[in-house]
Amino acid sequence: MKFKTGLGLDSHRFVEGESDKPLVLGGLVFDDAPALDGNSDADVILHALTDAISGVTGKTVIGKVADGMCREGITDSKAYLKVALADLGDWQISHVSIVLECLRPKIDPKVPALRESIAGLLAVATDDVCITATTGEGLTDCGRGLGIHASVVLTAGQE
Repeated sequence: MKFKTGLGLDSHRFVEGESDKPLVLGGLVFDDAPALDGNSDADVILHALTDAISGVTGKTVIGKVADGMCREGITDSKAYLKVALADLGDWQISHVSIVLECLRPKIDPKVPALRESIAGLLAVATDDVCITATTGEGLTDCGRGLGIHASVVLTAGQE
C-alpha cells in the first residue's frame, strides 16, 4: 500500500459592517459570528481541505480553478471540494485532521456537526475526521477575533 499526506491552509477575515452573507464552516451555516470575507462563501475549512487534497493529487483547485468557478457564479466551496475529490482517482482518504485558530465562534460545541458534515462530504467515517481549535493565546489576528485560520492534514492510501 502506498500513502500520501496533503497539507492545506486557509484564512479569511470577518466581513466588517452589515452583511446578508452567512458564516459557513465545513459546509454548514452558523449564525453566532459574522461571515468571512471572500469572493466565495469563504469556507476556510473546505478551502484548506481542498488544498490538502491537492497536496495528494498535485492538481491545484483553490486558485485559478476556484476563481474561474466564482466568476461563473459558483461560490459554494463544496463545489471546489468536489473538483478536488474527482482528481483523487483511486486514492482513498483515510484520515483528516483539522485545526482552527479563532476567538469566535466557539468551535467545541460545533465539532460534532462539523465532523458529520465533513465525513459526509468526503465519504469517510466520522471517526476519521478530527477537529480541534485554539485561540493561539491571541498572538495572531485570528486569535484576536478578526477572522478564522484553518490548517488541514489529510492522509490518503492507494493499493
